[in-house]
Amino acid sequence: MSKREPDRVIAVSKHGTKFTEKIADEFAAEAEHGYDLSLGRRRGRPSLNEGVSPRVTFRMSAELQERARRRAEREGKTLSELARDALAQYVE
Repeated sequence: MSKREPDRVIAVSKHGTKFTEKIADEFAAEAEHGYDLSLGRRRGRPSLNEGVSPRVTFRMSAELQERARRRAEREGKTLSELARDALAQYVE
């Protein structure tokens, strides 16, 4: 087994940050101690209500998409808001 070299670079991030064995050891010690996940940042968009808002994906013609985009713009809405409003009105 080779001797540990704390200043030896073992990885480089896509932004050019160099990670040494010493830094890796510090990260490992921190991970073993545990993280308070409640302090971390949440990823993704906020929920539309309490809990999770499921994502719905569907296809449409380019012409329909353009018409919907223009309508949303006129109404000061996003395309998603327009689609949610239209679907809610349709299923009522």
